[in-house]
Amino acid sequence: MSVYVSSVVNADVWFTLNYTRNCSQLRTRTVVSCTAWICGGTAPSGGCRHKLIILRSRSTDVYQNLALEDWIDANVDLQRRGVLLLWRNRPAVVIGRHQNPWTECDLRAMRRVGIPLARRRSGGGTVFHDLGNLNLTFFTSKKAYDRKRNLKVITEALRRVRPGLDVQATDRYDILLNGHYKISGTASRLSRKSSYHHCTLLHSADRSALSAVLRPSCPGIHSNATPSVPSPVANLLDHAPTLQWEELLDGLEQQYSTGTLLLLLASPGSDSTFPGLSRTVAELRSWDWTFGKTPKFSVQTLLDLTDGRSPARSSARLHMEVKNGLMESCELDVPEDWLPRPLSAELMNSLVGERFCPHRAAAAAAALLRTESGERQSRLHNLCDAVVSVMG
Repeated sequence: MSVYVSSVVNADVWFTLNYTRNCSQLRTRTVVSCTAWICGGTAPSGGCRHKLIILRSRSTDVYQNLALEDWIDANVDLQRRGVLLLWRNRPAVVIGRHQNPWTECDLRAMRRVGIPLARRRSGGGTVFHDLGNLNLTFFTSKKAYDRKRNLKVITEALRRVRPGLDVQATDRYDILLNGHYKISGTASRLSRKSSYHHCTLLHSADRSALSAVLRPSCPGIHSNATPSVPSPVANLLDHAPTLQWEELLDGLEQQYSTGTLLLLLASPGSDSTFPGLSRTVAELRSWDWTFGKTPKFSVQTLLDLTDGRSPARSSARLHMEVKNGLMESCELDVPEDWLPRPLSAELMNSLVGERFCPHRAAAAAAALLRTESGERQSRLHNLCDAVVSVMG
């Protein structure tokens, strides 16, 4: 099989090399721009356009890689070529387009260790990414969309590099190892003319970190958001301990195409290479996208109340309606012998219209706390803390 291999120089200049897998020599052909190649340029020698392209992203930033998916979907003529994007991220949690982050992941734990949250464009469930997980995105025209074929690329590649592995695709478009352990999950997005289907592939992911962050932040949420389906997982390295990254990547690339293809190393950190990509990165990082796109939900839960000045204890009922990530309504049923009703009503009013977010809720309550003193301030502070803790 002959493959055109490219490497990045100064982010947007590409050296295209002619490489044959059965040959040890590698030589420079010419210099081309990445955008010209991927958007449909001809081979530098004047040869035919490549119908299959593989990109290996050099970025490990979850927002840049998700933005690169968007860029390819929007800018590449997928009626004329297929693209396989291979990418890995530093630790991150990625939720589906129609999911609720407060029910899917432990936001408090993620903040403590600096793990970012991202919402992707496609549907499906929540996944944990780290450098031990490989992501594969198959881009085609809408007409050529075929998830079974894509999963077959992965399962056949795994059987090729390690014939003893028992790997099978399921009707849910997952891949199971030994008929039980999930090593790959899947999600997809179809546009008017194009499509992409992306999968995870667990090679050597940190499973303890995965289980620590993929659990709910907030009790008492009622929502029609898409829930994740928990599954037992395993790493390929647990069952094939000698399987190295380059061997895995090479096997996947060979299985993707037995003919001529173009292999590029992509650095999606530059608008000069991928025009407009930084705007998409900024959108994907924003609170309005990550949290504000959450389907409408309600919170109904019981709050424990304590008074640091005395052994007195009580409880309050909280009912909130949240739309576009904003608290649309807030009802607090607090015993009057614990806190005067006008004071709890002021707290409710201060929260309505604010983001369902611990920092913004705490800031909204701070002004009210400054107006009180003594036992009333202590009990109001305790109530505020209990409400804020619900937000993860």
